Amino acid sequence: MALALASRNELTLHIFHDERSASFAALGIGLSSRDSKLMPAILLCTSGTAAVEFHAAVVEACHASVPMLVCTADRPPELQGVGAPQTIDQQNLYGVSPRLFVDAGVADDVDQFTWRALAQRLLQASVGVDPGPVHLNMPFREPLVGQPLALPPSIEVLTSPVLGDDQLFAVDVLDVFGAACAKENGVIVAGSGIDDPRLVLELAQRLQWPVLADGRSGCRVPANSAHGSTVVAFSDIVLRDADTARGLKPSIVLRFGEPPVSKVVNTWIRESGCEYLAVSETQQLIDPDRLVAAHLVGKVSQVCAQLNSSLDAASLNRKENSWIQGWRDVEAIAATTLANYWHEASELSEPLVARTVVDAMQLHSNLVLSSSMPVRDVEWFGAPKDGLRVLSNRGVNGIDGVVSTAVGVAIESNQMTALLIGDIALLHDTNGLLNLRDRSVDLKIVVVDNGGGGIFSFLPQATSLSPERFEQLFGTPHNVDIGQLVGAHGLPCTVISTVGELRRNLAQSGTQVLIVNTDREKNVLDHEAIYAAVAGALRGE
Repeated sequence: MALALASRNELTLHIFHDERSASFAALGIGLSSRDSKLMPAILLCTSGTAAVEFHAAVVEACHASVPMLVCTADRPPELQGVGAPQTIDQQNLYGVSPRLFVDAGVADDVDQFTWRALAQRLLQASVGVDPGPVHLNMPFREPLVGQPLALPPSIEVLTSPVLGDDQLFAVDVLDVFGAACAKENGVIVAGSGIDDPRLVLELAQRLQWPVLADGRSGCRVPANSAHGSTVVAFSDIVLRDADTARGLKPSIVLRFGEPPVSKVVNTWIRESGCEYLAVSETQQLIDPDRLVAAHLVGKVSQVCAQLNSSLDAASLNRKENSWIQGWRDVEAIAATTLANYWHEASELSEPLVARTVVDAMQLHSNLVLSSSMPVRDVEWFGAPKDGLRVLSNRGVNGIDGVVSTAVGVAIESNQMTALLIGDIALLHDTNGLLNLRDRSVDLKIVVVDNGGGGIFSFLPQATSLSPERFEQLFGTPHNVDIGQLVGAHGLPCTVISTVGELRRNLAQSGTQVLIVNTDREKNVLDHEAIYAAVAGALRGE
C-alpha cells in the first residue's frame, strides 16, 4: 500500500515517524478541510500495535465529526492466533468509533474490479451526512513488494445527497424555528460548525438578537463590520456578574453548531429556564444538560437562509429595543475594560498571551487551540478578529496529539498557522516536532509553560488539599527544559516576556517555538483580577 500511494502523483505524501502523531496530523487535515470541501486524509500503518496507536485520533474524529480514512495493513488469516510476530486481532479494532469498518480480505487480483466500489463506499461513509473516520483493514501475504499497476477502470462517482428539508431536517424549520423567531428577548449562541457565519449574523440583525460567539464559530467579528448585528465576545466575563446575568435572562436560545466552551454561559442558559433550540450538521446532538427542545439537522447556512427568507416574507422589521441595547452596553463595558487593562509593555500573563495571539494573527490565518486553558482563555479574553479561523480538538476535549493536529492544519491550509498550547499538552505530543523543521509549513507554536497542569489550580482541589499533595496529584510538575527539548529537534526557539516581543515573533515567517513562562498561582489571581475589574465597571464603580 505504501508503494502504491507513493506512486500516485495526485496525492501528497507525508511521513511521520510515530503512528500516533501521524493520526493526529490526519485529524488536523480533515479538521481544516471542513470549511471547504471535506477531504479526509488517508492514514496508513503496518499491523500490530502500530494500528493501536491510531485509536485516540479515531475517537476524536468520531466525536468531532472529522473525516478520516484509516487503512491498516494486517497479517493473513493463516497467521492469526498462532503467535506470529506483529499480529493482533484487528477486526473492529476501534470499536464503535468508525462510521464504517470493512475487512477487505487478502489482496488478490481476482477481486480488483470490486476495489473502486469499496473505496467509494468508504469515502461516502467518511464525508456523508455524519462525517467521521472509517476503517479499512487489509491483510496481505508475502511477498510484500511489487510494482504498482494501472488502477481498475473507473465507475460512476457517487456524490453526497443534497441537503434538503425531506432528507436532513429533523423538525420543520418554519413551524418550530419560525415561531421561535417571533419572540423578542432571544439570544443566538454560535459555536464551532458554522459553514457560513455571514448568514447567522444576518439572521441576528433581522431578529435584533445578540450573537454570543464562541471563538471557533467564525462569527466573532468586530462591531464595525458591515453585518450590523451585535456580536458578544465577552459573554463569559459579563455573565459572571450575578446582577448582569439576571438582567439579561433570555426567553429563547437558538444555538448554531456546538455549545460554547464556557461553563458560565452554559450554566446561565440552564438556569434561565428558557426554550432551547439547536441546529447542527451532525445527527449527534451535544446536549449534556438535556435542555434542547428541538434539534434541527442540516447545514447552518441552509437553515439561516430559509429563516431569513421567511422573515422577509413576513415583513419582519424589528426595531432596536432595550434588549439588544442592554447587550451592546455590557459588551462595550467589558471590551473597554479589557482594552484598558493592559498595554504594549505589559508583562505577559496567560490571559494576555491569549489576547495578544488572537490580535496579532494575520488575515486568513489559522489558530489551533489546545484544550484546558488555551481554548478557554481565547474564548474569555480574545477580542473579535476578522479573517481568523480558530480550530480545536473538542470532540472529546483531550490534550493528546495537539501539536500533530496543528501540523496537519498547517499542511492542509498552506496558510500561516499558530498553535497556543500548554506545557503538559506539548509534552504529550513532542513527537509532533519530529522533522517539523523540514516540513513546508509556517507554524508558530506558542507554549505557555507554568511547570504543570494549570487548569487544576482553578478547581476546589487547589484549596482543599495540602500544597504538597495538590502538586503531586494535580499540579504534576514535569521539570523539563522545553527550550532544550525544542532545540533537540533543531527548531528556532525564543523565550518571550512582553506583548511587543510576542507580536514581533508572530509576524516573522517560518516555523518557530515561542515560550512564555508563567506562574500557576499567579495565573489564578490574574483571572480573578480581570473578572473583578469588569464586574466593577458593569456596576459603575
